[in-house]
Formats: sequence, structure tokens, C-alpha cells
Amino acid sequence: MNIYYVTLASFLAAILAFPMPAQAAAIKGKVTYQGRRPKLRPIKMGADPVCLTKHTDTVFPKTIILGPNNELKNVFLQVKDGLPKSNFPVPKEPKVLNQHGCIYTPAVMGVMAGQPLKILNPDGTLHNVHALPKKNAEFNVAMPKFRTEITKTFDKPEFMFEVKCDVHPWMSAYITVMSHPFYTTTDETGTYTIDNLPPGQYVLEAWHQRLAPQQVTVTLGEGETKEVDFTFQRPDGK
Repeated sequence: MNIYYVTLASFLAAILAFPMPAQAAAIKGKVTYQGRRPKLRPIKMGADPVCLTKHTDTVFPKTIILGPNNELKNVFLQVKDGLPKSNFPVPKEPKVLNQHGCIYTPAVMGVMAGQPLKILNPDGTLHNVHALPKKNAEFNVAMPKFRTEITKTFDKPEFMFEVKCDVHPWMSAYITVMSHPFYTTTDETGTYTIDNLPPGQYVLEAWHQRLAPQQVTVTLGEGETKEVDFTFQRPDGK
């Protein structure tokens, strides 16, 4: 037999024995708010003049941030169930939690277990970073004006715990420690994307600090992108 055909046959057999990886899928969508817009009280920063100098406009809490068409920011979305068992690579690039203007930014975030979390203090005033997890180790670290950066890691997956500042009581953020990278948070337009998913059936959860969480089941084919929108409603009587 011609050696060319032998080689070609061997090559085709190898392809059939080791099929190409499935093309990644994605979920994207928009999150909106339905109901009467909440009235938020301005944050009073007078106790620390340095905080006041960081802002030219009135500062409001980041509990509910709405766009012009009720787009809802700071909704945390995660694949809650359905992923194959796997040890997903942990990013070496740190996530960043900033305290600029005596406000935590982002107000809601995720980080993978073992991934560095860099916490910044650019304000030139004393902050006190107090993380309150239940499964991971709690920490309470003073950051005087000369201490502009610290780095922490969380070892165990844990859903939503608060980080606060004991010096400035209005400062609050929420962190989820993830075992996988399939999560995100909505931006100012209320939109989100979770990509690089293998085909499968998943439970997608949307969480907001003040509103009831929602879940939906999503089935993704190879290379498929599905749009999944959420609408959060204000609880009756509130």
C-alpha cells in the first residue's frame, strides 16, 4: 500500500479517536428593576473631612443603582449548578477592591478561592478593612494613610459575606468566593455575559443585596449563546 495512504489513514484514525474539544457556549442578558424607585438617603461623610474632599456631588449608597430605563447594576450572577467536576485554574492576576472616596468599589464582586484580592487605600485617610466570612478566616486590618495596599486570599468557596470599614460605617461591600470562573456582575447598563462554558444544562442564579434572588435553568448546545434576562421587583409594602 502507498505510504501516503497509510499515513492519511493513521491521521484520520487519530482524529476520530481524539475528537476536538466542544466549542464554548455563553449566557448573556440584561437585568432590570420593576416598581417604584427607592428613595435613598445621602451619605453623611462629615465625620471625616478627607472623605468630603473626594466628592463634588452628593453621594448615595450603592445598594440599588438604576439606569435611566431601570437597568439594575451590581447584580451578581453565577452558574450555581451543572458544571462538570473539575479543578478550574486559579487566576494569578488579583481582583481589586478599591476604597477611593471612602466608598468600596466594586460594591459586589467575586473572586476565586486562592486568587489574590488586592485592597487599595488611595484616600490619604485611615480605613479599616473588616471582612466577615463564616467559612473563611475573618480579618480586620487597619490601613492608615501611608498603607495604600494589602493583599488577602480566601481558601474556601463561600457565598456573599460583607466587608465593612469600622471607621466609616457607611462603607460596605459584598464578596463571593468561587470554586469556578463562571460568574460576573452587571454593569451600569444592567448587562452581563458569562462565556467559555462547556455545553450542558445549568442553573443560573442572579443575586441582589436587597432583592430576592432568582434562578433559571439554561441548556446550552455547543457554541451556543443564549440570552437570559431577569426582572427584579420591589417587595410588596416596601
